[in-house]
Amino acid sequence: MRIIEDIKVGLQRDPATNSALELFLTSPGLHAIWIYRVAHVLWKWKFRILSRMLSNWAKFWTSIEIHPGAVIGRRFVIDHGVGVVIGETAIIGDDVLMYHGVTLGGKTLDPVKRHPTVGDRVTLGAGSKLIGNIVIGNDCAVGANAVVTKNMPAGTVAVGFNARLLNLIGDEFYVI
Repeated sequence: MRIIEDIKVGLQRDPATNSALELFLTSPGLHAIWIYRVAHVLWKWKFRILSRMLSNWAKFWTSIEIHPGAVIGRRFVIDHGVGVVIGETAIIGDDVLMYHGVTLGGKTLDPVKRHPTVGDRVTLGAGSKLIGNIVIGNDCAVGANAVVTKNMPAGTVAVGFNARLLNLIGDEFYVI
């Protein structure tokens, strides 16, 4: 049964939680995942407005936004959760651990696939941003606040971000 599996994996990955009852009653990540699953079924049954309403209700109560069109595997854990955003065409594999502030976002208006695909056994650090139709391979890790816009081969780690400085003085913009 998935509820029991969710509680077991939540206890394994959250050392601050002392009991199954505590996790069941107080984990916004767990609540967001459970509500997402109901909304996802409604989405697949083409009850799109109802599924989006349920998703928005979950966002209000948990501060976690999971689009009901996203596809999420088993044993998915969101630790702390506030500020998590998972876009409509995102795909998340099994045994993924996600910390607060993670975004699986799009960068195009392509209605088909515009969000990341995350493999199995991936850890997404706090504040990390995965943007666009990219693939994060199995057994990867993304460090806190890393920005990933390119595919990651299996077993790799992403850290940092590639910011560019632009001169905003005068009429011309150029890279410094």
